[in-house]
Amino acid sequence: MKFDIKAIRKDFPILEREVYGKRYIYFDNAATAFKPLQVLKAVEKIYTQFNGNPHRGAHYMSNQTTVEFEAVRDKVQQFINAPSREEIIFTKGTTESINLVAYSFSEAFIHEGDEVIVSEMEHHANIVPWQIVCERKKATIKVIPFDDSGRLMVEKLPELISEKTKIIAVTLVSNVLGAINPVEEVIAIAHEKNIPVLIDGAQAVQHIAIDVQKMDCDFFVFSGHKLYGPTGVGCLYGKRQWLDAMPPFLGGGEMIEKVSFSGTTFNVIPYKFEAGTPNFTEVIGLGAAIDYLNSIGFDKIFHYEQELADYARMKLDTIDGIRFFGQTSHQSNVISFIVNSIHPYDMGMFLDKMSFAVRTGHHCAEPVMDHFKIPGTVRVSLAFYNTRDEIDRFVDALKKVVAMLS
Repeated sequence: MKFDIKAIRKDFPILEREVYGKRYIYFDNAATAFKPLQVLKAVEKIYTQFNGNPHRGAHYMSNQTTVEFEAVRDKVQQFINAPSREEIIFTKGTTESINLVAYSFSEAFIHEGDEVIVSEMEHHANIVPWQIVCERKKATIKVIPFDDSGRLMVEKLPELISEKTKIIAVTLVSNVLGAINPVEEVIAIAHEKNIPVLIDGAQAVQHIAIDVQKMDCDFFVFSGHKLYGPTGVGCLYGKRQWLDAMPPFLGGGEMIEKVSFSGTTFNVIPYKFEAGTPNFTEVIGLGAAIDYLNSIGFDKIFHYEQELADYARMKLDTIDGIRFFGQTSHQSNVISFIVNSIHPYDMGMFLDKMSFAVRTGHHCAEPVMDHFKIPGTVRVSLAFYNTRDEIDRFVDALKKVVAMLS
């Protein structure tokens, strides 16, 4: 079946939006993706047909919401091929998922003098929570470096690991360099020493078919809004052996089994980590997004996006003075660059006035900028609803901007 880009674009009416008198071209999908009509209708249906608090009530609407809400747990389990639905925990997003693991895992397993390993290319969300943990526990962070092509230097990992290493946290796809990291190799090295590994899938899950069992990661996290779903929802997959041993992250309703002033016992997973009224509207919207992507097929999405990204790099490479950041053999749809000595913010501001949305700055990855000794980059991030025509228009506009600012 052919990849029908025209039909797909009709599912995203926001793509026809005009800004500054021109149709706006959106290349900031790594920050957040647009939502198809199927997701918008799913969210509307909740508020207009069965707005009830799940798990709590005996009435029809509560029961209906519970059925819809829990069905998404099954969809996520199948989507990432998790062993069981109980290992899927709903959160507010990737950031909260990482914070949950950092706090709860450290409470059980990290002590003074222990070590946590992260990579040099991590988003701040996979650095700062571990820094907070290490400061609180008097532990230490070690860093896996990357080379100037953006390749994660996995060969350095064995010498970083010691008997004090308690957990390793790395991204599957860099939000700046676009590098697709060999995380299975990282996991294999770690598991030789019985060290668990957390994989940040925020920039991967919308582009690459995920199989957590094949990957053998201990934790996997991602956000709904980058997956064409609503904001304010995300998922944490964790192996049962770790989740059962970790204390709760938040306290309140739902995460308890019994409460009294003499003591409280906690619920089983996943509910032990889902305190309070869940963001059930966003969760059900996430389920609609997964259904939508499955209806297209990840193989088709992956191949279309790879061809589109290759085309974009080829066209951008015609610009004199351009410098790319991230040129490994396995790249995603993220393209970061600067041109000559022009400040990224200046390019982004002019491009916006010409009706193009790109991201500029350090992209919440300041250690990456420190590595290259630059203040930031311009980042183009593509989705399967983008087209070659949009890329052609963008490159023409960028050439004009460069001419103006040089």
